[in-house]
Amino acid sequence: MKIQKDRWDFYKDNSREWRWRRTAANGKIVGASTQGYVNKSDCIANAKRNGYD
Repeated sequence: MKIQKDRWDFYKDNSREWRWRRTAANGKIVGASTQGYVNKSDCIANAKRNGYD
């Protein structure tokens, strides 16, 4: 049996700031950034602190 990994999405919100969202294999959102970031690299760094590899 293959274990499916969570999906990580990086996107710009309505304020044009970067955010991330973590979705489990069953489709439920299990994490998301609580703030927007001007730089995508800052957003990715925050995601890494929350389990993104």
